[in-house]
Amino acid sequence: MMNKKNILVCLSLLTVSFAHAQDVQPADAVDMPESMLISQEQLMKDYTNASNLTAGQGELSALSYDDSLLVSRLSRIPTTIEMPLNNVTREFIDTYCNKMKEAVAIMLGSSNFYNPIFEEALERYGLPLELKYLPVIESALRPTATSKAGAAGLWQFMITTGKRYGLEVNTLVDERRDPVKSSDAAARYLRDLYDMFGDWSLAIAAYNCGEGTIQKAILRTTEKDSVDFWKVYGNLPRETRGYVPGFIAATYIMNYYCDHGIVPHEATLPDETDTVVVQKEVSFAQIASMCNVTLDGLRAINPQYRRDIVPIGHALRLPTAAIEDFIQKGDSIYGLNPANGMLTSNVRRAVTPDVSTAASSAKSTSARYVTVRSGDTLSGIAKRNGTTVAKIKRLNGMRSDSIRPKQRLRVR
Repeated sequence: MMNKKNILVCLSLLTVSFAHAQDVQPADAVDMPESMLISQEQLMKDYTNASNLTAGQGELSALSYDDSLLVSRLSRIPTTIEMPLNNVTREFIDTYCNKMKEAVAIMLGSSNFYNPIFEEALERYGLPLELKYLPVIESALRPTATSKAGAAGLWQFMITTGKRYGLEVNTLVDERRDPVKSSDAAARYLRDLYDMFGDWSLAIAAYNCGEGTIQKAILRTTEKDSVDFWKVYGNLPRETRGYVPGFIAATYIMNYYCDHGIVPHEATLPDETDTVVVQKEVSFAQIASMCNVTLDGLRAINPQYRRDIVPIGHALRLPTAAIEDFIQKGDSIYGLNPANGMLTSNVRRAVTPDVSTAASSAKSTSARYVTVRSGDTLSGIAKRNGTTVAKIKRLNGMRSDSIRPKQRLRVR
């Protein structure tokens, strides 16, 4: 039980948290992120949402809230990132809780698929997991999103920054839209920004406007000791002034949506997916015709392919159940018409093969083994043999990824 002294200390801390940054400019001097201006109708026009989300069942009652309750809730979010309440963050929280309730319900449905990807990337580089809410502000969790400035994907990379962090962008491929690769790139970028500024609020702001803009804002700030976002706030672009408050508000609503009567949409995106490296250029139409997946389903989990074509040597993501079909039917799939997934004239004969053709086909689908070489990894072996780590482990009864030189592995 808390004594009187402890209660006074807690009240004091809450007061300080609310008072922090009270001298920020009024909210009308701030631009809300583009993602906070999007409507429910616009979100559901996105084919990923339209084909994979349905309204949640049930209805929750919205509870009233005041500043002291918001401060208390923000303080209970387990993070090392500062979450103050002030006139700007309060307005952004109000926007999510009231005007954007339906949009939040849609984003909560999408987060079931994307959050594990974000968390894995952030954990890989030892970053706060709450940074998984940045794509809520950046793109409203739409890998197909493109900003007015040309930033693209869940994490809204510009082409130059994306390429700096290893994301391929060309006529057929835009890896800024690849959930896995862009999340890894974003985590590395955020790590570098934090190493540069030593403060998460500044690192998050720099993610929005660039490290150069933040460095200039710091130089123009009179308070040089313990510089943070709120001390340089007045020297920042209007959009960046709203970016960190928007992140705080997104973090709040994604944790406390139940208290505001928001029922998440239900997601039908596959819970389990895997990747296979294609051996020849292949179209979504070819894949869909033989792997029991739809074109929209393929687009939803492979948004990086701009023209529904997977170039040779690139990874194709499929529901786990469809991976086996793709591997077994690979030659037939590659032989289909790329435009419509139908048989082309030069492969029609394969529909009724003669005895020798059937024997050759049976031989080609028989078991195949490889010998592990020094320096090999399971992922490398899988890539070389057009299969997946999961299948190799299943074929060999393996429980871990550990392998040793001269070990014989079945790959098909």
